[in-house]
Amino acid sequence: KLQPLLNTIMRLSLAAGLGAGLGVVFGIKAYGSLYKYLKERLQVPEGSRLSSCEPPTKSAVPTNVHWHQGAVSREERWQALGQKGVVVWLTGLSGSGKSTVAFATEQLLLGRRTACYVLDGDNLRHGLNSDLGFSPADRAENVRRVAHLCRILADAGLVVLACFISPTRAMRQHVRDLVGDIHFAECFVDAPLATAEARDPKGLYKKARAGEIKGFTGIDSPFEPPEAPELRLPTAELSLAQEVEMILSYLQSHQIVCM
Repeated sequence: KLQPLLNTIMRLSLAAGLGAGLGVVFGIKAYGSLYKYLKERLQVPEGSRLSSCEPPTKSAVPTNVHWHQGAVSREERWQALGQKGVVVWLTGLSGSGKSTVAFATEQLLLGRRTACYVLDGDNLRHGLNSDLGFSPADRAENVRRVAHLCRILADAGLVVLACFISPTRAMRQHVRDLVGDIHFAECFVDAPLATAEARDPKGLYKKARAGEIKGFTGIDSPFEPPEAPELRLPTAELSLAQEVEMILSYLQSHQIVCM
């Protein structure tokens, strides 16, 4: 009886080595019995789990959903704020300094009465993305959701500073495509692996080296550096103030904010 449901709604993928905890399937506790049934029927090995479902394909989107156009245009919102919306996507290794420079930039911009907001990867996993793990499928879904959120906030006129490792070029290109016709700036927070590992503010590199974390970017999972980012911040060579100034100069030079 469950097979038609599985065939029509989603495909389930197996992610090995991610812990023995069963967690919650589909993010809803009511599906606990379904999860147990699937784990037994699919003969999932101990130490593995069923990962979160893949996002629905376009064909799964209800045909009776329509865009409701508001009476206020994007230009009118931006004019009222006196600034333009933009997405600055900070990518780099864990410990490279993405969140540090983003929050410092936010503080300076707000002090100059520029509306902005930082979207931090760890912070969003406390709420919006709390149902996602770190399998390749979950990481892709994490970034997909954030890309749509970035577009919404930037469409409202905010300077959005998004801090996500987003390790592959294809993943970051997908974000750029989803943001669409809103200004998008890829900012490579460029710290050598040795520098990021020496900082290790969360102790994650130590755990990865000890084999306690699998698939950790930079250790046993690759990071693809941007080939032509709009901004590059070599954090081992610059002070925090210099990094913030580079972002501000970029925003000013593109007439996104006026200082």
